[in-house]
Amino acid sequence: MKIGYARTSTTEQLAGLEAQSRNLKEWECERIFSEQVSGASPHRPQLEAALDHLRPGDVLVVTKPDRLARSTADLLGYVEKVKAKECGLVILSMSGMTLDTTNPTSKLMLTMLAAVAEFERDLMKERQAEGIAKAQADGKYLGRKPTARNQTEEVKALAASGMSPSKIAEKLGMGRTSVYRCLGKVA
Repeated sequence: MKIGYARTSTTEQLAGLEAQSRNLKEWECERIFSEQVSGASPHRPQLEAALDHLRPGDVLVVTKPDRLARSTADLLGYVEKVKAKECGLVILSMSGMTLDTTNPTSKLMLTMLAAVAEFERDLMKERQAEGIAKAQADGKYLGRKPTARNQTEEVKALAASGMSPSKIAEKLGMGRTSVYRCLGKVA
């Protein structure tokens, strides 16, 4: 049985999740587990469910290695988990080729490509941190503006009119904690 797993990092990436599901269906996955959670999250319930669902002889199918893991070590750990269940792992879009970890050549290529992807991600983070540091030094990057605090006067006026903190939060599109902070009731 082919078991598909699709993941995007945020709920705004719905089109990406749909595209992955479509690719997995085209690959004739009989069951697809999907979720919208960061790959860095230690708890990915649908991935855990997909792994639990695997039976000897099954194949776990993902569209790209980064949908499954964030680092080479993490990816190889999943390869070993799948292998321990006597199953295979197939990664569909690796620059136009499909990698199937049931053969040694594909496993070697997967390891090398995962290492390169991790290296590229580390370089990107480094460049991003350098860009932020330069922008801060130039006074151009001050972080996110405190949007809730900009509405302090409106929060106080609504509270003075008798509106509850929950209703204020709903009306102004902010969290209840932010309302209390504007009212000076939370540090």
